[in-house]
Amino acid sequence: MREYLLTLCITAAVTYLLTGPVRKFAIVAGAMPEIRARDVHREPTPRLGGIAMFFGLCAGLLVADHLTNLNQVFEKSNEPRALLSGAALIWLIGVLDDKFEIDALIKLGGQMIAAGVMVMQGLTILWLPVPGVGTVALTQWQGTLLTVALVVITINAVNFVDGLDGLAAGMVCIASAAFFMYAYRIWYSYGIEAAAPASLFAAILMGMCLGFLPHNMHPARIFMGDSGSMLIGLVLAAGAISVTGQVDPDVMNLFSGSERNTVHQTVPVYIPLLLPLTIIAIPAADLILAIVRRTWRGQSPFAADRGHLHHRLLEIGHSHSRAVLIMYFWSALIAFGALAYSVNSASMWIVLGVVVLSAIGLVLLLLPRFTPRAPVWAERFVPPRYRRRRVVVASSQTLADGPAEQEPRTPVAAGVSGVNGATAVGPRSRLSR
Repeated sequence: MREYLLTLCITAAVTYLLTGPVRKFAIVAGAMPEIRARDVHREPTPRLGGIAMFFGLCAGLLVADHLTNLNQVFEKSNEPRALLSGAALIWLIGVLDDKFEIDALIKLGGQMIAAGVMVMQGLTILWLPVPGVGTVALTQWQGTLLTVALVVITINAVNFVDGLDGLAAGMVCIASAAFFMYAYRIWYSYGIEAAAPASLFAAILMGMCLGFLPHNMHPARIFMGDSGSMLIGLVLAAGAISVTGQVDPDVMNLFSGSERNTVHQTVPVYIPLLLPLTIIAIPAADLILAIVRRTWRGQSPFAADRGHLHHRLLEIGHSHSRAVLIMYFWSALIAFGALAYSVNSASMWIVLGVVVLSAIGLVLLLLPRFTPRAPVWAERFVPPRYRRRRVVVASSQTLADGPAEQEPRTPVAAGVSGVNGATAVGPRSRLSR
């Protein structure tokens, strides 16, 4: 576990430290597209945040290769190299799209090629555990088609949900945390070495998201762009493919004892069929609703609009931060709720605690008059909007003289400074002095 934590911290540190220089590079390179009708932000914000995330991925894999226990993952499996190859390809496509806005069909073709590259290097689904049937071996073509489909769906689901500051990175981080707990248990409890690559992928993915989130929280100073959203979607899909199609359920030796115990113990066998779906449940639902909505209107499924779930939350009156938190808690509730079926009684209270806290947080956020406030001792560590308001008593001299005339302030033109952070030059305030 310590080596996984070290890999996570190194990945997060590299991603965090590189995001600032990458932001300056994006401004110089002109990767700041104009405001579109579907955008929520009100000022051109640099993209290309996926550059820092990709180098964080490379740093995580490099560190893991030099650790004692995690080095065996690279010696016994070719999956880390397959992931790096597919990630490099999808990252290059995303960088080109962030700069030049390439066609959607070209991006779809690039996603399929990246998935094919991973399949050629061994990262593919070999068999599926089917409830009531058992383990079903797949042919080469069946495994390839299923792998490519899962990669493309996951990439586009994460890309579709990337519409608010910090939304995609936070949701994927929560999902990868649940996925790490499942994969690590399969590797540690059952002693199955084939689950080690999935645990490594989940730890690195958490580091990538945690390192990028401080720069991407509202108001965001940089966006991950397609170079980042497609990258984390690919890493998430790679972990799901590794633990679903590479781990043989028969190795667990669960089919013994009474029928009741056998049914309870075989739940972890079928969790891989459900957990990848629950991880992307909200993004996948948003993707399906978007396709149905656009085709119903006679539009292309790739035509962008403002009908996504996060847009609906903003339209019904939720603030930007509250909408993001609602999506966070929904993701945690679904992912950890499915994970609760695969853990034993010893660690059940941890997962159930996360589920209960997520449900409570979701209910509180949905209350119309509830505004979260930090305690007095923690106010210096939170943004000003979460601090308690204090009434300032005016002095007698001020009351006698009357209110002072305030200097008229005029808004600054768009593109100088705004809610999405300072530009290369200029303050963060939207009002001129």
